[in-house]
Amino acid sequence: MKITHMIGAGAVALAAFATPALAHEDVIDAMQEYMEFSPYEAGIIVPQQITEDVFGDVLFVDTRDAGQFEQSTIPGAINIEWRDVLGRIDEIHTDKKVILFCNTGSLSSQAAFALRVAGRENVLLLQTGFIGWQADVAYKP
Repeated sequence: MKITHMIGAGAVALAAFATPALAHEDVIDAMQEYMEFSPYEAGIIVPQQITEDVFGDVLFVDTRDAGQFEQSTIPGAINIEWRDVLGRIDEIHTDKKVILFCNTGSLSSQAAFALRVAGRENVLLLQTGFIGWQADVAYKP
């Protein structure tokens, strides 16, 4: 391979890696704006707040993988794995509260953050996740 080809290939590779960083500035700005103006408790619900009234008025989204969902979940929950929430955003209701959960709240927090940045302010994160729901929920059907 000639040195000019190597330099050209290097320039193309450098441009390819640099371009995504520039293309994502709008996304970074949206995330920063969300983080600056959201109150500390925004988007969080704890198991003790899930009473019978709340339970009946929300959609639960289990963001764990299908195997965990099939093993055990919150009654009535739908399964959308955490990394798929933006690709399946049309399945997430806009007319009522939506509570996302995983085992502990770690992965579902990423999904909730992405959805809230995407404009879904009706999305809540179940702090302490499914494990917390099993131990401390105010209402279990």
